[in-house]
Amino acid sequence: MLPALARNNLVYAIDLPGYDGSVEPPDYTPAFTARFVSAFLDAVGVEHTVVVGNSFGGLAALHLALSEPERVCALVLANSGGLDPAVNAMLLALTLFGWGELVPAWDRTPLGALHKEFVGKLLAAWDRTPPGAAHRAFRRAWLLFARPWQIPIKWLTGQYKVAQVPSFTETSRAALSDVVDLMGQREVFLDQLPHLQMPTLIVWGTEDKLFPYWQAIDAASRLKKGTLRLIPSCGHLPHVEQPERFVSILSEFVGSLR
Repeated sequence: MLPALARNNLVYAIDLPGYDGSVEPPDYTPAFTARFVSAFLDAVGVEHTVVVGNSFGGLAALHLALSEPERVCALVLANSGGLDPAVNAMLLALTLFGWGELVPAWDRTPLGALHKEFVGKLLAAWDRTPPGAAHRAFRRAWLLFARPWQIPIKWLTGQYKVAQVPSFTETSRAALSDVVDLMGQREVFLDQLPHLQMPTLIVWGTEDKLFPYWQAIDAASRLKKGTLRLIPSCGHLPHVEQPERFVSILSEFVGSLR
C-alpha cells in the first residue's frame, strides 16, 4: 500500500515504541501514543498532516485530532477503536485469561500482580518459539480477515517473524489491557466527534469480526465533515485485505483536500 500512496504524497509509517523490539515506553495508552506521534512529527518538521489510523492506531489518531486539532488537517479512521464499547468476545476472553487485566482490584493485589506477570511472560515465551509464532499468526488471521484466500502470504510470514521479536507479545498484551476490559472498550469518543472540525473519512470492512460496521455508520452520522466508505467482503484490516481498494478510497479523499 505504501508505495502506491507515496507516488503523490509524502508518507510516514511509524513503528510504535515497543512493537519493533525498541525500548519499552512508559505506558501503552492511546494518549501516550498520540503524544509520541506528535513528537515524531516535530522531529521530521511536519506541521500539518493527514493522520491515518487503523484499530488501536485509529484510537490514537482520535486522541491526536482532539488534543491537537491544528496539527491534523484531515483524519482517516479505518476500522477504528474508540467509537463504541462493543468488541468481539474473543478480545474480552483474552483479557480474562491473562493477556490483559483479569479484574482490576485483583490485579492490584500482590498475588494478582504476580499471576498477571507470570501468565504474560509464559505467553510471550511461547509466542517466540517457531510453533507459537505460527499459531499466533494463524489465530490473528482468523480474527482479522473476512476471507481466508485474501490473506497475503507476506502478512502471515511477517506476523510469524514479528512474534519472535523481543517484547512484541508483551507490548501487544499491555496495549490490549489499556484499551479493553471486561466491559468492552475503555475509551469511547462518540460524544466528542461533533467537535472535530477537520474533514474525516471513516473506512470500514463490513465483515469486521472485532468491531461491527454499524459503529462506523453511527460515528459518521455525528461528524460535521464526515465521509463514510464501507468495503464489502473485508474484515478488520482493509489496507491489508483489500489494499488497492483502500488506496483508491484514501487517494480520492486526500485529493479532495487539495
